[in-house]
Amino acid sequence: MKRRKFSREFKIEAVKLVRERGVSVAQAGRDLDVHENVLRKWVKEFGSDPVQAFPGHGQMKPEQQEIERLRREVARLKAERDILKNCPALWRACAG
Repeated sequence: MKRRKFSREFKIEAVKLVRERGVSVAQAGRDLDVHENVLRKWVKEFGSDPVQAFPGHGQMKPEQQEIERLRREVARLKAERDILKNCPALWRACAG
């Protein structure tokens, strides 16, 4: 079974249904054909940071962007380190 994807707008409207209109999570989930645990997660995510909630495909939160940047930097530094570790062996091979 393929996983369903919901737009940011759909998620925001679903959250508003629960938070602003007072519809229960269970009822809203049934009405929208979304599992209530998923809807609860959306409400929680929206409540913690409405601006950054539901960034969508290919868009990362600033914290995630920073983590990804740091991972790339660590990988680059490890590669440089490994090259430098092997450097003395290269010098001996060339001098011999």
